[in-house]
Amino acid sequence: MDHALRSNVCRLSTALLILMSLLSVFPVDVILPSFPALSETFGVAGKDIAYSMSAFAVAVAFSQCFIGPLSDRVGRQKLLLAGLLIAMAGAIGCTIAPNYAVFMVFRAIQAIGCGCFVLCQALVQDLYPAHRRNAMRILLTTTSGLFISISPLAGTVLQHLWGWPGSFHVFVGLCVLGIVLVYAMPAERRSEPSAQGSVRNYGVLLRDAAFVLYSLIAALAFTCHFTFVVVSPLLFIDRLGFSAEAFAWVFVVYGMAYLLGGLFAARVNRLLRPQVQIALGLALIAAAGVIMLGTLWLGGLSAFALLLPMIICTAGTTVARPAAMSCALERHPGCAGTAAALSSTLLFMLGGVLSGLIAVAEHGLPERLALALIAVGLCAGLMLKAISVASKRRRVT
Repeated sequence: MDHALRSNVCRLSTALLILMSLLSVFPVDVILPSFPALSETFGVAGKDIAYSMSAFAVAVAFSQCFIGPLSDRVGRQKLLLAGLLIAMAGAIGCTIAPNYAVFMVFRAIQAIGCGCFVLCQALVQDLYPAHRRNAMRILLTTTSGLFISISPLAGTVLQHLWGWPGSFHVFVGLCVLGIVLVYAMPAERRSEPSAQGSVRNYGVLLRDAAFVLYSLIAALAFTCHFTFVVVSPLLFIDRLGFSAEAFAWVFVVYGMAYLLGGLFAARVNRLLRPQVQIALGLALIAAAGVIMLGTLWLGGLSAFALLLPMIICTAGTTVARPAAMSCALERHPGCAGTAAALSSTLLFMLGGVLSGLIAVAEHGLPERLALALIAVGLCAGLMLKAISVASKRRRVT
């Protein structure tokens, strides 16, 4: 492959990966401001709309468990095209659904298609040389966090312009762009028939303690951000009395932290080994929890007491998560799709459990968030230590 073609492939692949990161936030995060409108349209309680988000996440997790291994067998491009088409069909169906039951059926179809977004991590493994993979994962972590952070504002704008179907229409348009980019990519060239693509590989991965621990570290690092997103309406709107518009702008400010965190992580990536990057990121996450506890104790609950520590935590997430994910996937390059699916499923599980445990707290919610950051930093640090000790023992023997 000559330099010009290689450069073109690099640009196309980077654009496709960033687009997939953007698409992944639309079905859940961007639609949040449309909850009241959906409830009114279909004549159901707001909690039923919230349950539909949980059901969507479960369906995505179920879908990606099969998409990952299948992509190792038939290739990423075919599954990306199929997934995007299915997600588009589901999104279009949602906008024309006559009742809530039909809406839920089409949401499930959309979720099955969205399972293909798990292939982002596998594509990084396929398309980039080893020295560039962590840098690309830093970019994807940064853009994903930024998109999630500005999604309340984007959802508010779309709801104002086109009502609740607006986010589904934009999602369909972005899927069309994704299909164009996938078609523009050079055809995959596989050197051997990929018999590696099998759900049996989950057993191989789960028996690899280092892979599981690195995946858990990556999931825990991102769970800090995910938990803050889930509980932030309770903190800023319910406790601090922010309006919906003010809350959206707070998240825009928080999103800027992801840009700064990404720049910091890119710098660290050039200077430190992946294991040292992970340790540094986890230390920042734990430090953020300590700082949050201190600011809450000294000045009480305020936007400053929440945002300053979370900006530090974000820097830790953008450093630790990409490095841990790279370390995990490098252990099994032949089944990158299966490995990415398992890692993503762990992220869904940990994010859902931790955020749920914190959100149910009627009292001491900010303190629980701070303690969760400290616990994540310490627990993930112990996992990293266990990997290091096991590695040293293998070298001795």
